Amino acid sequence: MNTANLQLEGLCLAIAAINRSLVAKGLLTDAEIDTALRKAEAVAVGDERAVEQLSPANRDAVCFPIRLLQLANSSGADTPWSFSHLAKMVGETKRPYNDQL
Repeated sequence: MNTANLQLEGLCLAIAAINRSLVAKGLLTDAEIDTALRKAEAVAVGDERAVEQLSPANRDAVCFPIRLLQLANSSGADTPWSFSHLAKMVGETKRPYNDQL
């Protein structure tokens, strides 16, 4: 496996833990984190390059960490899922893009 992939796994889990801490300390709500992640995904898939130059698989790759963090956020602090479980959930909940319908 590519070392960069392993580093990204760790980074996603670290960001998920930081998000949980922000919620636990009352600095942000789950809804505010979810809104920020949804905005990030909208920017990622709305980018001209994403629509015109990236394949659907590459768009999914760009959105994968955002979607993983959304799922980690919605699972709550009582359910610290593993990276592999969250990744599986991302695949199971993926919606097709407008140009795939």
